[in-house]
Amino acid sequence: MRETITVEKEVKWWQTAVVYQIYPRSFQDSDGDGIGDLRGIINRIDYLKYLGITAIWLSPVYKSPNDDNGYDISDYQDIMDEFGTMEDMEELITKANDAGIKMIMDLVVNHTSDEHKWFIEARKSRDNEYRDYYIWRDPVDGGAPNGLTSTFSGSAWELDEASGQYFLHLFSKRQPDLNWENEKVRQEIYDMMNFWLDKGVGGFRMDVIDLVGKIPDQEITGNGPKLHDYLQEMNQTTFGSHDVLTVGETWGATPEIAKLYSDPKRKELSMVFQFEHVSLDQQEGKEKWDLKPLRVADLKRVLVKWQTSLGDEGWNSLFWNNHDLPRIVSRWGNDQQFHDQSAKMFAVLLHMMKGTPYIYQGEEIGMTNYPVTTIDEVEDIESVNMYHDRLANGYAVEDIIASINAKGRDNARTPIQWDDSDNAGFTIGTPWLHVNPNYKQINVKHNLENKDSIFHTYRRLIQLRQHNPIIVWGDFELIEHTPEDVFAYYRKYDGQRWLIVANISSQKNEFSVDEEVTEIIISNYNRQEIVVKSVTLKPYEIFAVRV
Repeated sequence: MRETITVEKEVKWWQTAVVYQIYPRSFQDSDGDGIGDLRGIINRIDYLKYLGITAIWLSPVYKSPNDDNGYDISDYQDIMDEFGTMEDMEELITKANDAGIKMIMDLVVNHTSDEHKWFIEARKSRDNEYRDYYIWRDPVDGGAPNGLTSTFSGSAWELDEASGQYFLHLFSKRQPDLNWENEKVRQEIYDMMNFWLDKGVGGFRMDVIDLVGKIPDQEITGNGPKLHDYLQEMNQTTFGSHDVLTVGETWGATPEIAKLYSDPKRKELSMVFQFEHVSLDQQEGKEKWDLKPLRVADLKRVLVKWQTSLGDEGWNSLFWNNHDLPRIVSRWGNDQQFHDQSAKMFAVLLHMMKGTPYIYQGEEIGMTNYPVTTIDEVEDIESVNMYHDRLANGYAVEDIIASINAKGRDNARTPIQWDDSDNAGFTIGTPWLHVNPNYKQINVKHNLENKDSIFHTYRRLIQLRQHNPIIVWGDFELIEHTPEDVFAYYRKYDGQRWLIVANISSQKNEFSVDEEVTEIIISNYNRQEIVVKSVTLKPYEIFAVRV
């Protein structure tokens, strides 16, 4: 007889969680000023509870002049006026906790706003006590200290005329980088994190955290040599004694680097966001604006690598969308002819994988990109800067606009489409950003009424994850030798085997594997019977079956 030994896992709540990202400016306006706010989120907690999510990642709501929509923070321990008050924030944390939903705060500690009191002081003189909170360098040959560039175009160095020195900004010139080599800076940040932990938050999403170990004089930005020392110090000083989720935004992570962040033995973070799949539709070695078609073979290769290479030494974050990325149904799906089918396909494909899934607001109803025709319609600073930079470099206007329509961040930031009333039920005022005109057809109200909707597919996927350990813990095995656009894999756990088959294409495809289906778990075409020994897959079809 074969003896079966069950190894007890130390299960963390975030390993079985599904996280929902809220971009507060665009979620729900409660006071008619056209800007989403904390009261609007409070009023929608029942909706999120019904969806079934177990945590909210809340994009920044701290005090900010809004140069980069809240990612430029002027006071970490106060709330932006247009979002509400600290009392509103405390009520939101309490109401969410009561609904079984933990609040994950977006933490931006690579840089602050130039209106933060530290930077205001730092600018006063070279010998000010806050000067060393930021990164200052003398000119070199009458110009910038070196060739570091900003993510938002141009040099990463800005001359401070009063002192004659340059300060570093890897993003907007109104987002000066903090000097993490200064122990006082680190302690200020840790004290601030403990302020929020004492208020009962469920963790932190750490914006561009891989940049805090930078060595600017050597033009090293990501994954600097002291990065992991800082994260271990942060863990020990702040959240390490709390049962919370911590996820780092790490654009340069490989699986080996991801293990450094998320191996439990190292006591750093719970998990990271890696972005290898996000760059698959841009030209090699160029910027995200330089487009190329997605090859499904590349997508399979990258996702499989991240499913199989972390083992028990790391934990995966699963996502298609966030506030910086275009909508997946428009990007790699078909948001016209096969809108519902492709939206559901991407949902099932992702949620059947190992890791913690993230849903970005509106993804659960299949919200789409909103194409613009002129730069005057664009709000996002990154897109606007790129437009003027490329225009000056001789690019054609129509090509620049095409890139913005494909990759611009406003695509993700149009207001949530709650119903088919004016402004999609987002506001009774004038919305801060245009509402997608397709809100009459694509909205929460219609999704809730239709039991076969994209929303109910997401709800079903969340329930499946909560009740089936195979999704959380099962091994992942790719099925080789399928048509290029077919992504098929097994999940295996405790004697069970599930087969997931996806056709990432507007064309039909043939698939066969020598298995007997014993149960259909979920299908976006509502098939009553599936014979996987020979099946013609419909456009964007996906199913998960027990074999």
